[in-house]
Amino acid sequence: MGFDKEASSSSHVLQVPSLPREDTPLLGQPRRLSSQSKTFANVFIAIVGAGVLGLPYTFKKTGWLMGSLMLFSVALLAYHCMMLLVFTRRKLESIHGFSKINSFGDLGFEVYGPLGRFAVDIMIVLAQAGFCISYLIFIANTLAYVFNADNQASILGLSSKTVYLWACFPFQLGLNSIATLTHLAPLSIFADVVDLAAVGVVMVEDVLVFLKNRPELKAFGGFSVFFYGLGVAVYSFEGIGMILPLELEAKYKDKFGKVLALCMAFISLLYGAFGILGYMAFGEETKDIITTNLGAGLISTLVQLGLCVNLFITFPLMMNPVYEVVERRLCDSRYCLWLRWVVVLGVSLVALLVPNFADFLSLVGSSVCCALGFVLPAAFHLMVFKKELGWDGLIMDAVIVVLGVIMGVSGTWSSLLEIFASKA
Repeated sequence: MGFDKEASSSSHVLQVPSLPREDTPLLGQPRRLSSQSKTFANVFIAIVGAGVLGLPYTFKKTGWLMGSLMLFSVALLAYHCMMLLVFTRRKLESIHGFSKINSFGDLGFEVYGPLGRFAVDIMIVLAQAGFCISYLIFIANTLAYVFNADNQASILGLSSKTVYLWACFPFQLGLNSIATLTHLAPLSIFADVVDLAAVGVVMVEDVLVFLKNRPELKAFGGFSVFFYGLGVAVYSFEGIGMILPLELEAKYKDKFGKVLALCMAFISLLYGAFGILGYMAFGEETKDIITTNLGAGLISTLVQLGLCVNLFITFPLMMNPVYEVVERRLCDSRYCLWLRWVVVLGVSLVALLVPNFADFLSLVGSSVCCALGFVLPAAFHLMVFKKELGWDGLIMDAVIVVLGVIMGVSGTWSSLLEIFASKA
């Protein structure tokens, strides 16, 4: 679904006329405070994304039990790091006596100055661009599967994936030229509804297929795929950039941690069920995009095309945080059409080079999301609370930083090996 797109170092930045200073908060006036149910829904939308579609393939590699354990472990760690951000902001606000920390980037600036905001900006750009690249891979591969099942070269020797990707390019240039998110908001809601409906249909189909086939399944896939699976799991729970804005807008801030915990638990169960059911249905035949396992038929085609429409609409929303950062740093926050087009071109070119959807999810999750979701929150918390934490707290934050770095480096290497093996 499309609200990974708001995991930006700022929020609603296009409503702010100018952002000339590094210490200028990136949010304008806060919106009406949200009830607990609305906060739950907003957290759900912010976290659940297209990564869920790659989970069955990941479970095929890791085994259903090993994959489930990794998924729940990452969810627990992600929740802990999200709360570290909340605690860090509350501590700084208690010191200053007022609130001007509205986003992840604002927090980075308060803790480490311009370097902190720069680090967050870089991670945001890489993560959001990575999400968009994975979306283009999904769209191109799915259209090639639906309309060219043999995936043979079609026009002027180009593969069908390449043709469909470049066919989307001019339309994406148009959508990404829109300077405000306001006009895209209704489309975003539609995209999320489509995604939820598609996930439901796929899970029902998985159960029906499993009852017929009952393929042989494995519980553990071996250590060689451990970090690969971790990368996909981390990607699936990426949404930490929206936690501070969501907590800021929560009406009952003292209960935000409980609401976040319940939502993370619910998402974990949904992810686990989707991944296990997909793998149980198709076994070793599970493909990197689970919808391509559904076969021919009207329902299958509608589900796949619906997801393509969803991600096509989501693309410009996902790219908006990237534009906010590059335009703020390169164009003094002024709208720059040619820069946006260059970024879209670069993202499209990278998408052409990556053959496998789930492999790229693992790469983004390992390389960028580990830093954004684990390393930076723990580092910020450690810096702010270093004089108050006991040895156990200091060690906990330090362990998370080190663990995040190890997961990032190892997962990136594992994912690159898988990508190059697929291209070979």
